[in-house]
Amino acid sequence: MNIFLWVLQGFLAAMFLTAGTLKLTQPRAKLESFMPWVKDFSTPVVRFVGVAEVLGAIGVVVPALVDKAVWLSPLAAAGLGLLMLLAAIFHIRKSEWSEVTFNVVIVVVAAVVAIFRFGPNAF
Repeated sequence: MNIFLWVLQGFLAAMFLTAGTLKLTQPRAKLESFMPWVKDFSTPVVRFVGVAEVLGAIGVVVPALVDKAVWLSPLAAAGLGLLMLLAAIFHIRKSEWSEVTFNVVIVVVAAVVAIFRFGPNAF
């Protein structure tokens, strides 16, 4: 189970590090071409989401890797899950169902990591 959870944590970290870095480094016009939701939010909000994603990606793996404050990893997973839950609500309101499906899958992955890392499979 520990290896499975590490794989999920690595997946979350890679996905959110990539997405967050894009939101922080790419011009707004480029982001709008493949992230249509960006049109509905201000640039500071998009950058804030990017910061949250990068910090969540770091938080989901680094504390456990260095064996310091390991309780931060499941908290980061829970935070990333909450971020995706909020994204799902936004996409439901816009009737963007394919995006909702993706968000729900990520919520489930983040929830599995958070629940099991807080519980019986803590580091």
